[in-house]
Formats: sequence, C-alpha cells, structure tokens
Amino acid sequence: MTVHRVMGIETEYGITVPGHPEVNPTASSSRIVQAYAQAVLPRLHGQSGWDYDLETPLRDARGFDMSRADADPTQLTDESGLANVVLTNGARLYVDHAHPELSTPEVTNPRDALLWDRAGVEIMRRAMRLATETGEPIVLYKNNTDNKGASYGCHENYLMERRTPFPSIIRHLTPFFITRQVFTGAGRLGLGQDGRVKDYQISQRADFFEVEVGLETTLKRPIINTRDEPHADPERYRRLHVIVGDANLSDTATYLKLGTTALVLAMLEAGFLEGHEWWPVEPVREMHAVSHDTDLAHELVLTGGRRRTALQIQQELYELAEAFCAPSMDPATRAVLDEWGRVLADLSIDPSAASDRVDWLAKRNLLEGFRRREGLGWDSPRLQLIDLQYSDVRSERGLALRLEERELLVRLVSDEEVARAVTDAPRDTRAYFRGECLRRFPESVAAASWDSVVFDLPGRDALLRVPILEPLRGTADAVGTLLDEAADAAALVDGLLREAR
Repeated sequence: MTVHRVMGIETEYGITVPGHPEVNPTASSSRIVQAYAQAVLPRLHGQSGWDYDLETPLRDARGFDMSRADADPTQLTDESGLANVVLTNGARLYVDHAHPELSTPEVTNPRDALLWDRAGVEIMRRAMRLATETGEPIVLYKNNTDNKGASYGCHENYLMERRTPFPSIIRHLTPFFITRQVFTGAGRLGLGQDGRVKDYQISQRADFFEVEVGLETTLKRPIINTRDEPHADPERYRRLHVIVGDANLSDTATYLKLGTTALVLAMLEAGFLEGHEWWPVEPVREMHAVSHDTDLAHELVLTGGRRRTALQIQQELYELAEAFCAPSMDPATRAVLDEWGRVLADLSIDPSAASDRVDWLAKRNLLEGFRRREGLGWDSPRLQLIDLQYSDVRSERGLALRLEERELLVRLVSDEEVARAVTDAPRDTRAYFRGECLRRFPESVAAASWDSVVFDLPGRDALLRVPILEPLRGTADAVGTLLDEAADAAALVDGLLREAR
C-alpha cells in the first residue's frame, strides 16, 4: 500500500552539432560521454566501465528468448563497444543508438527518481560544455523526436514481484499507459511519426507506437514491453521496462509519472484491480487518439461497448488507489495521491490551471502566445523552434528552465539537492556501494553493472566480481562502515568476504 519500490529512469537525449549536419551523431555522443568521464573520473580503470557478462536483453517475459539471428541490432545492448561509464552517483552514462543516454541509479521512491533524473540533466549540461571546449559546439535536448521520423526514449524501470501474472500486467497497464498521457505528455508540434501534419498534440512518443505487446524498443514499438532482464534475482523479481513515457521537463510530471505507476503496480500485485476493466477495443489507435485530443474529450471505446475519456479512466484508478492505500499510508504515498487528485481535478475543470505542472500545457501556452502575437499559423518554422527550445538543456536557452525561473513551472527539488545528487548515490539501494567504489577506488574498478562490481586487485591474477543481486543491499547502512574502514579496494573485498562467511 505504498509508492515505495525500486525504480529508475533511462533518458536518451536529442543531439545536434549546429551548422554541421554531416557530423556523425554517434561520434558526437561519444564526445559527450568521454568528455565527462575524463573530467570527472580521470583515474577510472579501462575504457568501457560496464560489465556486460550477465545481461540478457533478448529474454522475453512471455517465456522465451529471442534468437540473436532474429533480433534487430539495436536490441543487442550487451554487445556495445561504444563509450560507457559508471558514475560516482551510481548512474550509467553511455552512447545508445546514436544518442547520449543517462540511466539514473536505482532509487526507492518517485521523489528520488525525479531528483536523480534532474541530476542527469545537470550531468548532460556539464558534459555538453566540456565536449564543446575541445571541438564543435554540441547541443542536447531532453525530448523524444526530431520530427523527421526518428524517436528516442525516456524509459522507466520498476522492480516487480515475479509471481504477478504477465497477462494481468498487460490487461491493467495498457489502459493506464494510454490515459496517463493527459498529465505526463511533453507536448509536440506535429502529428504522425514524421510530424508532417502541423498540429499540436499531448505526447511526443504516442505516434511511434505500433503494436500492443512486444520485445522491441526501436522498431514496431509496443505499449507493453516484454523485455525480461531484472538485474536482480530472476526467481524473485521481474523488471517492468516501460517505454511509452515522454521525457519530461516538469518536476510534477516526472514525479507523477513514476508515482502513479508505482501505485497501479502495487494494486496490480495485490490483485486489487481484478474485476475492474478498461480494455480498449483498439489499444494502439486509442494511444494515438488520446494524444491528438488536446480538448481531453475523446472517448475510448472499451470492450462491452462502454466509453470513457482518458480523464474518467484516470479518475477511477485514482479513486481505487485511495481506497487501496487508506488502511495504511505513509507520507510519500499520501503526497503522490494528493498531487494525482489535484492535477486530475484541474484538468477536468480548467486544464489551463495545470499548466504550471503539466509539460504539454506549459509548452502550448508558449506556442499559443507567440502565435497570437506574431500572427502565425501552426505550420510556421518559428513555432517548431520554440517546440524544440522548450527542451534545450542549456541554462541560457531552455524555455522550460525560463518558466521555472519565473515560477510558471513548479519545482519540487532544490538546486542544492540536485548538486548533491550529481556526485552522490542514493543511500538506500545498492547504487550506494557501486557509486562509493567508483569514488574511493576508481583505479581498482575494472567494470560495473547494475548487479555487480568487478575489481582488478594488485597481486591477483583474475578479476573479482562482487555480485549485488539484491537491490536493497549494498546500502549506506549495510556497507558504509566497511567502506569507511577499508584503506583500499583489497581491504574492502576482504571485509566483504569475512561478512559473507
């Protein structure tokens, strides 16, 4: 009955080299990663920093493994030879599909997910500046499409109980993901994958989804992704890999994206949603239709002939979550429920009242204001530039950042908290152990991954992998004293071995 669970966010950033369209984006992305790694972790052992040995990207939650021969090359994420580094805050910074990507460390609640996601933006901003000092200027955008047919993701990850039947996950999460766009959408000027039709819609990602369920993430994108790679004990956990979300600039949107999903998962795991059905007759079509309806009036056609708007489905889920959590509720859960209820009420009565918390409304206000002042149509290239500039990560250029400065977009975390999260890992997950090993003994860390740290210790012929399969071990409470007492990595490993006996 809580929002607390292990979760995290992966964000691919849009990247350009102004005035040099011929520059390879993969090379530019590598410059971003390498510039930051060389400045922040100059003593890091080796080049990649990532341990791929235990990854299984082709394992499907429906009970089979896709063959490597049948997989698209973009699915073979365990073969990357591109720039890849682990940071002292437990995050992973790397190149993925010609974009720089940052995966936050594992956290245990939606506010921390927001905090380390914002730290990721700051890391990317610093990396962009560092890379620009040694070559052509690079600009990064926290968005999801180039409006020329390409989309890149902002993925969420949630650790779930393995015993939860996957058909139940599909049945209940599909309508939730389709309808949560009303408060998680980042806004997009352009309809269709190529954005050729110049009209405004709620989500940047919606038009790129083509199937209901599947393993792919870049081709034939599914509403429910079946990748089954828990990075934890596979007998106990599954990792729900969510690819339908937009990259949000609004703190509230990110917070609600993670918080409401955590609550729906808690209800799903407990069987609380059984008997409540909102299955759309045509899920993919409804995904697009909800995004295209900025009046929030579209009615989804559900099985049995029922019709509901996205707001009505969200309201029913919210009321179920209130009832589910009522017997025992911690402050973090109460805070998410309050924010969820408040934004749904505003969207139902007067959507403009939510423009200080919902990205697509905040951006639409900017576009509408500029369009009226200048007498422009929606097809004006100048509006396209505003759409893009909303997500610009440069402090002096990003329009979302300007709205925050003017208190027109709500901040939920402070600059001081973000600054700490740039360098420090969460203290209540295994990210603490990973990050502190990189901070204290970088010359002895050969590689790391979500579920292991690999040491190269003097006097030992072989590398030593320390597994951390349980995400809630390796915390500050569990290993803080060992780390403080260890003079070097060898002493730390010896202490871990003594405790394991």
